[in-house]
Amino acid sequence: MIDAFIFDHVRTPRGKGRPDGGLHSVPPIELAAQTLNAIKSRSDLDTSTIDDVILGIVTPVGEQGCNMARPALLMADYDESVPGMQIDRACSSGLDAVNLGAAQIMSGQAGMIISGGVESMSRVPMGSQGGAWARDPAVISKTYFAPQGIGADLIATRSGFSRSDVDSYALESQRRAHNAWENDYFSKSMITVVDDLGLPLCSKDEHMRPSATAGDLAALKPAFAAMGEQGGYNAIAQQKYPEVFAINHVHTAGNSSGIVDGASALLLGSAAQGKTAGLTPRARIRAFASVGSEPTIMLTGPAAAARKALKNAGMNAADIDLFELNEAFASVVLEFMRELNIPHDKINVNGGAIAMGHPLGATGGMLIGTVLDELERRGQHTALISLCVGIGMGVATIIERV
Repeated sequence: MIDAFIFDHVRTPRGKGRPDGGLHSVPPIELAAQTLNAIKSRSDLDTSTIDDVILGIVTPVGEQGCNMARPALLMADYDESVPGMQIDRACSSGLDAVNLGAAQIMSGQAGMIISGGVESMSRVPMGSQGGAWARDPAVISKTYFAPQGIGADLIATRSGFSRSDVDSYALESQRRAHNAWENDYFSKSMITVVDDLGLPLCSKDEHMRPSATAGDLAALKPAFAAMGEQGGYNAIAQQKYPEVFAINHVHTAGNSSGIVDGASALLLGSAAQGKTAGLTPRARIRAFASVGSEPTIMLTGPAAAARKALKNAGMNAADIDLFELNEAFASVVLEFMRELNIPHDKINVNGGAIAMGHPLGATGGMLIGTVLDELERRGQHTALISLCVGIGMGVATIIERV
């Protein structure tokens, strides 16, 4: 099997996912195009050698529909011979785009691929695509559907994570993200998004709240209590988990991932293609895996996906230097740490989506890039990246510095 390497990666800042956010005025196709243009320019690519561009897009409708990857690469002045595709596996779409690109390289069917993702949550609201899962009564009944926030609170209830536990985790995410920005840990891969005149619009993650205190977080009301009680979702979840007498609603806007805009891109390729292009590989994609998990609680897939990827790589959790797990909700990370016995100082060491936001389709690519830069900064070697996924799934990828 041919090795698949990471040669470079870039990301935009995460702009607040509101009309007053720094990236709201930028159409998602332009976010993707600026990211693709940056990775092309940094490596002085002959784009006619790119075999595919694969972008994760979780809400592929409206401005983000109609296979946006192909016109985005054309807007970035890539050779017209380059194809493009968009994929959607909910929150793991950006990581799946990387895994799909790596698989093509490993099988010998492609020499160089750009993978990543984009999401403009301020312009294309989450859930705009509809779907039977959360709307068709027959499907809801069959699958015991409950929204993700109910699942996050159910994880906390079953594992005994208190409001103080999840708030403390959120505060540490804010502290770590602020420290990373203050020390320029993200500068190697961050691009500034510009307007039509080339003037800067956004150059820093906007969602962070480094001044937040434990008192501030404690004052926030649970975000999913009314939904669970008045909407009937608590009862549905308890039908699936009858041992749970009552769901303890501990998640708030302060300990859940933020709604933001952003894009990411990674340059992947074989050693031979990289040599031809004069590029030096930074990391090897060692293994990856996807799993299904129980869909009512929904968010417990990362641990199973990580174990499967570790088995594929012939490794165990102790072999991994750093972990990156998307901070969809604080309990998701606390449960992952408990399941795999991971100390807090080895996971999300520069903060995560609670502090900086979760631009859905772009997040997987951002997580790989963030942890690769950190491996290089620390002189460490291996990392495992994972995300929980809607409808009960998990995806994980293991990279190794070269």
